[in-house]
Amino acid sequence: MSTLKDILYRVSIDAVKGSTDVEINAIDFDSRKIVENDVFVAIRGSVSDGHDFIETAVTQGAVAVVCDTFPENIAAGVTYIKVKDTNAALAFIADNYYDNPSRNLKLVGITGTNGKTTVASLLYQLFKKAGYKVGLISTVRILVDEVEYKATHTTPDPLTINRYLKAMNEVGVEYCFMEVSSHGIHQKRTEGLHFAGGVFTNLSHDHLDYHATFAEYRDVKKSFFDHLDKSAFALSNVDDRNGLVMLQNSSAKKVTYALKSYADYKALILENQLSGLLLKINDNEVWVRLIGTFNAYNLLAIYGTAVELGLESLEVLRLLSELESVSGRFQFIVSNQKITAVVDYAHTPDALENVLRTIADIRTKNEQLITVVGCGGDRDKTKRPLMAGIAASLSDKVILTSDNPRSEDPDAIIAEMEKGIEPQFYKKTISITDRKQAIKTACQLAQANDIILIAGKGHETYQEIRGVRYDFDDMKTVKEFLEQLNK
Repeated sequence: MSTLKDILYRVSIDAVKGSTDVEINAIDFDSRKIVENDVFVAIRGSVSDGHDFIETAVTQGAVAVVCDTFPENIAAGVTYIKVKDTNAALAFIADNYYDNPSRNLKLVGITGTNGKTTVASLLYQLFKKAGYKVGLISTVRILVDEVEYKATHTTPDPLTINRYLKAMNEVGVEYCFMEVSSHGIHQKRTEGLHFAGGVFTNLSHDHLDYHATFAEYRDVKKSFFDHLDKSAFALSNVDDRNGLVMLQNSSAKKVTYALKSYADYKALILENQLSGLLLKINDNEVWVRLIGTFNAYNLLAIYGTAVELGLESLEVLRLLSELESVSGRFQFIVSNQKITAVVDYAHTPDALENVLRTIADIRTKNEQLITVVGCGGDRDKTKRPLMAGIAASLSDKVILTSDNPRSEDPDAIIAEMEKGIEPQFYKKTISITDRKQAIKTACQLAQANDIILIAGKGHETYQEIRGVRYDFDDMKTVKEFLEQLNK
């Protein structure tokens, strides 16, 4: 049983009312989950403020409250701890409560706009193939060695992160690879964790619904590297114009990777086909099953990370050749009519352009490329016309459709996308709100050797419309329609 004093280590405390020499049960920031002897941490969120629920938590049995402002009513027998930042306090408290689990394994954080899931997931796969017990915390799933849990956020809250890390400790996990989102960094979810390394993939237009400016978005990402200590490594993509910025104030060992610039880890694409890539990495050639320039960057990040963690370079190359693509990341099938359907999570302008240019590099130009794309609701609106414009300029036919409209009107989202279509591309662009019908239309328009790209949702197996989630899987849907063409 922990005491309140035990879990407050490294928390920046302004004032205390009551005793810290009390035994505590558990910690939570949701007042509805508080039971006898729990600690309630009041978090100021975008929708609600935990400080409004302090009395509720106390009524339900909270023995202590962590807040940034003392409430008017101070209950007898309850300890109140006033801190500068309750988000940071929650992260340190969670780390202490679970016995600092990140220090008992090698935790690597991967951040950037695109590529986080692929790099983290393939590192998990590579280290498993190398014979280690491995953990993964990603957008797609959480893995405690081989036990899988459903992921709800790219970077979970600190209690969830530390709970899973503790579970990894208990089964002897040696390495854990974790996606670190800008939201997660900004909300201090990774504070208090001990990282063995950090990886920067790239930075492009995204999350400007959350961050006021691109500069703020960049600086939040950079702060992750600023907090790495000198025992860690910071691996950055220096072909990205922000790659060196990420390393500027870091105390960590600075290492770089690139395809075009001088770097510690360098790659050259020798062949780029639908069946894979032939890469030359630091003077050694390797054939991999992944496709496209963006995956060459991902693989180089994986190679650099594995070598920095102590794996032998030639062994890492061998393991790279065995890696299989991540669900919803340039996942493709070829039908009996030789129609290729590609499903990809590309949901930013940069990611969509990368996928379309990858297809352009491997196609013969004798076939047509049909792109089905939508944009999510309640998210950054400025990228909608940009994504439609990119799709129209790099495809032979474009079908604008619904993604996850959430609380927004899907037709209104599509109307905003349509503003990005230049007049010369009007004739090759159509709008079909129903995503299933849009995919069906793409299959009906396709002929032998044509390529269909379905972008935006990737691994997701649902569509969220007016707050309700419906079963929907892009790959499953396109497979069904292509099979119907056989009949």
